[in-house]
Amino acid sequence: MKQNQVIKPRVLAVAIASLFAAGGALAQAVNLSTTPCWRRVQRLHDEGVIRHQVVLCDPQRLNLGLTAFVSIRTSQHNRAWMDSFIAGATAIPEVVEIYRMSGDIDYLLKVMIPDIAGYDQVYKKLIKVADLLDVSSSFAMEVLKNTTALPLDYVKLKG
Repeated sequence: MKQNQVIKPRVLAVAIASLFAAGGALAQAVNLSTTPCWRRVQRLHDEGVIRHQVVLCDPQRLNLGLTAFVSIRTSQHNRAWMDSFIAGATAIPEVVEIYRMSGDIDYLLKVMIPDIAGYDQVYKKLIKVADLLDVSSSFAMEVLKNTTALPLDYVKLKG
């Protein structure tokens, strides 16, 4: 096994944890000099492993204290409807995640809003984007875990 195969998940884990740390801190944490370390991080970007670098903000400090999970059901299962729905839903800034689901619901949306009145505004926008059979919402009472860190135990290394 090559040295970079052993260190790649560790470089990724530390890079994720300390994205904006000084280059030397990342290199030191994975026991590499700065230049080879940042070449490996750049390779992770080039390979699409690291897709974006972001700053995470506290929703409460941005007046986004309410999270709604919106279940969507449709009677139309065709490409034109799906394209229209996705285009319309992604254009609503409060919709921060959209999933196509299996089971009883067709789509699940995560919506971040300040309050119920804010949700009502989003709901009115949402029902205009496509013909919906059913819209059902649940509101988070408490966040028990919220992370963007992905489990790295399953990383398969290239040879």
